[in-house]
Amino acid sequence: GEIDLLLRARHGDPFSVLGPHPDGQGGILLRVMVPGARAVSVIDAVVADTSTDASASSSASAGMLRPAAARFAPIVLSELHPEGLFDGLLPAAAREDYRLRVRWQDGSESVIDDPYRFGPVLGETDAWLLGEGTHLRPFEVLGAAPCTMAGVRGCRFAVWAPNASRVGVVGDFNHWDGRWHGMRLRRECGVWEIFLPGVDSGARYKYQIHDGEGRLLPLKADPYGRRAELRPATASVVSELPDRWPFSATRQRANALDAPVSIYEVHLPSWRRPAGPRDAGDQGSPFADWDELARLLIPYACEMGFTHLELLPISEHPFDGSWGYQPIGLYAPSARFGDPAGFARFVADCHRSGLGVLLDWVPAHFPSDAHGLALFDGTHLYEHADPREGFHQDWNTLIYNFGRAEVRNFLVGNALYWLEHFGVDGLRVDAVASMLYRDYSRQPGQWLPNVQGGRENLEAIAFFKRLNEVVGEQRPQAVTLAEESTAFPAVSRPTYAGGLGFHYKWNMGWMNDSLVYIGRDPIHRRHHHHEITFSLLYAFTENFVLPISHDEVVHGKGSLLARMPGDRWQKFANLRVYLGFLFAHPGKKLLFMGTEFAQAHEWNHDTQLDWAALADPDHAGVQRLVRDLNRLYRSTPSLHRRDFDQGGFEWIDADNAQESALSFMRHGHDDDVPMIVVCHFTPAVRQRFVIGVPGPGLYREVLNTDSHHYGGSNVGTPFGEAQARPIPSQGRPWSIELTLPPLAAVFVQQVR
Repeated sequence: GEIDLLLRARHGDPFSVLGPHPDGQGGILLRVMVPGARAVSVIDAVVADTSTDASASSSASAGMLRPAAARFAPIVLSELHPEGLFDGLLPAAAREDYRLRVRWQDGSESVIDDPYRFGPVLGETDAWLLGEGTHLRPFEVLGAAPCTMAGVRGCRFAVWAPNASRVGVVGDFNHWDGRWHGMRLRRECGVWEIFLPGVDSGARYKYQIHDGEGRLLPLKADPYGRRAELRPATASVVSELPDRWPFSATRQRANALDAPVSIYEVHLPSWRRPAGPRDAGDQGSPFADWDELARLLIPYACEMGFTHLELLPISEHPFDGSWGYQPIGLYAPSARFGDPAGFARFVADCHRSGLGVLLDWVPAHFPSDAHGLALFDGTHLYEHADPREGFHQDWNTLIYNFGRAEVRNFLVGNALYWLEHFGVDGLRVDAVASMLYRDYSRQPGQWLPNVQGGRENLEAIAFFKRLNEVVGEQRPQAVTLAEESTAFPAVSRPTYAGGLGFHYKWNMGWMNDSLVYIGRDPIHRRHHHHEITFSLLYAFTENFVLPISHDEVVHGKGSLLARMPGDRWQKFANLRVYLGFLFAHPGKKLLFMGTEFAQAHEWNHDTQLDWAALADPDHAGVQRLVRDLNRLYRSTPSLHRRDFDQGGFEWIDADNAQESALSFMRHGHDDDVPMIVVCHFTPAVRQRFVIGVPGPGLYREVLNTDSHHYGGSNVGTPFGEAQARPIPSQGRPWSIELTLPPLAAVFVQQVR
């Protein structure tokens, strides 16, 4: 029966049968499974290793490598079964250090090592922490990791599958034959493990899993796999753990709440496509690799004045059309852009250029592809069993079971993995609202209440708090950003104050209201003035990012330019004033690629951006405006230092609905010069437009979105200067007169 189970790759405990074992009479009995072998003998490891070294050396050096004296003569094992099962007695000298000389069915010979002579892979502490669900860095012990064990170079494999009856690892190294390498179950933590000598980086592999009833499941990719094949292939690839990046005070300052943060959101495959084949054997890839992106994207983002790149998810995913938001290899940078080392180089190049890197991160859900996490060991291991908790109706994906300690471990560990081992500056957490509420996008009867009878997902809330506490303790230079579209309270407040602990929250309300307002014909805006002012009623309740993201330029919404009303001139002018309002409004900034030069058509993930549009002066003008807005924002402390402080904002006039105009001041610290901003949302020119100012002196336009430099009509206050007069206005004892351009934002500062 044991033999039959071994030959059918069904034995649940191959270590109890294979390898060296006491024979009950004081000797050691060795059993080996070598499919395809005609004969197997045991040889002294010292002799085998010396022989291998000599054969690999030049003839001159080989003469210096004299074979050591054998501790025992070769032992021919007996054939137990013609499919490759052999056994025999070992001498005492060979108990722990021997090799197998194999003569194969085709007559060739080779020397291999026996994986069943090696002890456990996981240490007792790691096994205990994994079982408890408190291992901070499970990726250090799970997955596939090249290493040296008992002086032998190879790779350790470890995978969590507590309900499986058998797990084996298959790959290039064993001809994808499941009979070779059945794994050992560590029952205390539900992890299966094995050390495979001779396996190194670059080897492809998957796990062969039988469920608790003995049924064979589809081959599974490694949940902790650090590298994956390029789709449509789905194997994991053995890869070294990248070095941990040291703490950086420079990056901590750049990511701080009072720092200027202007984010360029990028979908890498469609930002810019490679021009052609890279070499004679390459027919041309649709994806630029990390080194090409470093050469092109980093200088562009820096020249445009952005402080951070935000990359749509780069974790491995099977379907291009998901844009990365349905990942399967959460620990593997996508093979679309090269290997993990290439991504590490890319981040390092960004930092050398003063550019931060944020990753879109997806802990909310995962696709149900057979090679992924779904029914991983034949049970609902990572996902909920009940579809009312575990199935996303909107996206046809599965929802993580946040109440399971090992699943939380998997996700929190993944966050640390990207932050520590690739040095990324932060994670923008996708679909937070869908995680916070059990009834998200569900009708009555389609969801289950929590233990208290409410709609909040208490397990997800606990997960977020744990995630943000761990990031804060272990990687204080990094930040987390929540894409959260509801009024859930205190998302960006510390956990000790009752919050979720995120550093930033996307301001979806500002985005929605402001886009609705700017999309109206200017003649109607006076009747909807509250849409553009309402955000200031709650602007300081969270640490907000103002996002004009990819979601605003897809699914039939059109490009941002196309959503502007009016003729061509008015469309560009409306876009320019809107961008000025974005950079003046309290909160950090985010623009999706293409918006910075007013791409005319809706974003298409299958093609690159319409870079040819920059030959048009109007598009080039918007690009220059975004560059100058970024530079003004970064160089003006009053525009960023107090983004989340009510004292950093002061209305001058919020109620001028008749002229569709807003005026306000942004304040920094006491020694920072305030910035006065006037936004005008009609195509009329307002002569002698009066606003109150804080004191006497000369006030100068420092940026006018209607400048001809940006494609505007070049209307502005004569000479760009206004002298304050002691005439009260809007509750202030001094005032200035401006010439207010049509559909424009004007930034004014006191110069003396």
